[in-house]
Amino acid sequence: MKKDYYEFKSKYLNPLTDFGFHKIFGTESNKDLLIDFLNQIIKEEGLITDIEYLQPEQLGNFETDRKAIFDIFCITESGEYFIVEMQKAKRAFFRERSIYYASFPIQKQAQKGIWNFHFNTVYLVAVLDFILFEEFKEDKEHVVEHVCLMRERTKTVYSNNLKFAFVELPKFIKTEDELETHFDKWLYLLKNLPKLENRPEFVQGEIFKRVFELSEIEHLKKEDMDTYKKSVLEYYDVQDAMECAREEGIEKGIEKEKISIIHKCFQIDIPVDVIEELTGFSKEKINYYANLKS
Repeated sequence: MKKDYYEFKSKYLNPLTDFGFHKIFGTESNKDLLIDFLNQIIKEEGLITDIEYLQPEQLGNFETDRKAIFDIFCITESGEYFIVEMQKAKRAFFRERSIYYASFPIQKQAQKGIWNFHFNTVYLVAVLDFILFEEFKEDKEHVVEHVCLMRERTKTVYSNNLKFAFVELPKFIKTEDELETHFDKWLYLLKNLPKLENRPEFVQGEIFKRVFELSEIEHLKKEDMDTYKKSVLEYYDVQDAMECAREEGIEKGIEKEKISIIHKCFQIDIPVDVIEELTGFSKEKINYYANLKS
C-alpha cells in the first residue's frame, strides 16, 4: 500500500518531482523563471536575457544509436545550449552520463561538408537531490560545483565550450533567517516548497510570486493532479528504495548493494529502465538478479 505522502495534503507542489520541476521551469510561458534560476548559477558568463526551448528527445546519428531524453533543453539568444536536469537519486556512472548527454548539443552543431569544428558553448546544469562530490573535506561547503575541461599540469582551462554545473541540494542547510542571496532563496524553495503554508516575507518579488502561484496544487486540473500524484509516488519510491538498500547494504560490497536495490525496486514496482540507470546493470542482468532469492 502506497504511503499517504504529505505533498498530497500540502498547498504547494514538490519541485523535485518530474511534474513539479517541469511545471516551474519547463514551459515557454514560464521561461523567465528558468532564466532567473540559470543566471544565479552561471553568474560569471553574463546575464541570459532570452531562451528558446528545444526538443528534449535527442536521437543519435543512426537508428541503432542510443538516444537521450533531457528534462529541459534550450538555447539562449546568443547561441549557448543548456541541458537542465533534475536527478532524484545517485545513479551508476552519473558523471559519465552527464558527459554523454553534453555530447548531443555538440553533435547538433556539426555542419555538413567542410567544418572547422567550432561550436557554441554547451552547459549541463544538474539539480541533484543527492551528494555527488564528497572526495575532499571542503566539498561539503560548496553547494554548486562547476566543472570544465582543464590542463592537468597547469590547472588552466583547456576549453570554455563545454561546462557543467552541479547543484547538490542536500548540502544546502541554511534556515530562513540565514538566507542572504537571491540564489539562497531559490535553493530554499526547491528543498522546502511543499512544506510551506503561505509565501513567506523573505521570498517577495515578482519571480517568487510566480513560483508560488504556479505551484498551488488546488489550481491543478484533474488530469494534472493525477500526473502529479504519480510523480510524487515515483519520487518517494526511488528515495525509499535507495534508503533501504543503503541501510541493508552498508556492510556489503557494491555488487551486493546494487542487487539489494534491484529487489527493493521490484517490490514497489519501479520500472526496469529506472533500475537500469540506478544500478548501471543491463535489463537482462536486472531480471536475473530479480528472480534470485534475496
